[in-house]
Amino acid sequence: MDLSNLKPAKGSTKRSKRLGRGQGSGKGGTSTRGHKGAKSRSGYKKKIGFEGGQMPLQRRVPKYGFKNVNRKEYKAINLITLQNLAEKNNIEKIDPAVLAKAGLVSKNDLIKILGKGTLERKIEVHAHAFSKSAVEAIEAQKGTVVKL
Repeated sequence: MDLSNLKPAKGSTKRSKRLGRGQGSGKGGTSTRGHKGAKSRSGYKKKIGFEGGQMPLQRRVPKYGFKNVNRKEYKAINLITLQNLAEKNNIEKIDPAVLAKAGLVSKNDLIKILGKGTLERKIEVHAHAFSKSAVEAIEAQKGTVVKL
């Protein structure tokens, strides 16, 4: 077997229906479009969401809510995650670069440290935001909190 005798598997390819190529083809005349009306004519296109004159879904359902353009979305990291990371890599300083290298955040994410879990070692943590309980837990271990 080589490239010169490759063929598609049997039954995997079909010929397209050749519409409007004379009466002998069985698909001539109206070319399967029926008689008259917009759908039979060339250039027909119905509006997106058109439901045959019924009130469309996007108009039946009421509008609600809004998007706050000033929202800051933080990536939450718990103390237990920091503890595991510090133990595994034997590090005292955790910053966004370290978290990104560990695959916990992307390089442009805003990071918030949350207080779930416990710390057993002194670490210096650099992040964009901290919860009160996280700050207390870090400072209880004589660690430092640096807000970016």
